[in-house]
Amino acid sequence: MASRLFDRVTRERAWLLYAWCRKCDDLADGQDYGGVMNTHHAEVEAAFEEIRSKTESALVGETVGDPAFDALGIVVRECAIPHHLPRDLVQGFAMDAAEWRPRTEQDLLTYCYHVAGVVGVMMAIVMGVDPDDQDTLDRACDLGLAFQLANIARDISEDAAGGRCYLPQDWLTELDISPGEEMKPHFRKRLAVIAKWLAEMAADYEASARVGAAKLPFRARWAVLAAAGIYGDIAREVRAKGEHAWDHRVYTSKAAKIGWVMKALGQAMAKPGKDVSREGLWTRGR
Repeated sequence: MASRLFDRVTRERAWLLYAWCRKCDDLADGQDYGGVMNTHHAEVEAAFEEIRSKTESALVGETVGDPAFDALGIVVRECAIPHHLPRDLVQGFAMDAAEWRPRTEQDLLTYCYHVAGVVGVMMAIVMGVDPDDQDTLDRACDLGLAFQLANIARDISEDAAGGRCYLPQDWLTELDISPGEEMKPHFRKRLAVIAKWLAEMAADYEASARVGAAKLPFRARWAVLAAAGIYGDIAREVRAKGEHAWDHRVYTSKAAKIGWVMKALGQAMAKPGKDVSREGLWTRGR
C-alpha cells in the first residue's frame, strides 16, 4: 500500500527491486510468495547458487531470462545502485543456506542488515538519495533493521517449524530457554520477554529512520512514513500480545494501513521533528 504513494517512476522502480527480493526470498525458503517453508538443506544450497549466479548475470548487464532477475538489472542501471549492495543481500541468503544462527545481539543485527537493512539502503537510492550520502543511507538501513526485527518477533513460531532460529543464543541462555525448544508452552512467558526486547529495538531503529525520511522528496517521505507505521504496528502488536503473540499470525489490517496512510500524510507535511541520535545503534560497514 505504501508503495502506491510514490510517483509513478519511483513506484515502478520499487516494484522492480521488490520483484527480485521476493523471488530470491522465495527461492531461499522454498516458497511461492510466502507460505510454508521448505528448508531441506540440499535444496537450500541449490537455491542459493541459483540466486548468486543469476544475480551476478543481472549485475553485469546480461539478460537472464527470469523476469525478477532482469528487473534487478534494470533498476540497478537506472538508479546507479552500487553492485556491492545486491551482493550484500545475497550474502544474507548465503547465511540461511549455511544454517547460520546468531550468538549475540550484534550477530543478529548483522544478519538483519544482510536481509533487510541493505534493502532499505537500495530503496533510498531508488527514491533519489545520493549513493554517497552515507548519513541518510544509514537512516534508511535503520528502517530495514526495524522491519526485520519485527519480522523475527512475529515469525518465531514459523521459523521454528522450518528449523530456523534468529534469536541470539546469548538471550536464550540468559532466560534459560533450551536450544530448539523456544516454542515449548512452558517457555512462552520467557519468549514474550525476548519479543519485548525485539520490539524495543525495532522502535529505536524506526525512530532513527523517521529522521532520515525528512531528507526525501515529499511523496517518498509520505510513503516511507506510512510504511514505518504499518510495519511498526507488527512489532507493537507482538509486544502487546505477550505470550499469546504466536497463537495467530500478527498482521496489520487494511483499515489500520489506511489509517497510517492518512497519519503519515500529516507527518510528511509537518516540519521535521527533534533529531534522534544514532549513538549506540548498529552501523553498517561502508
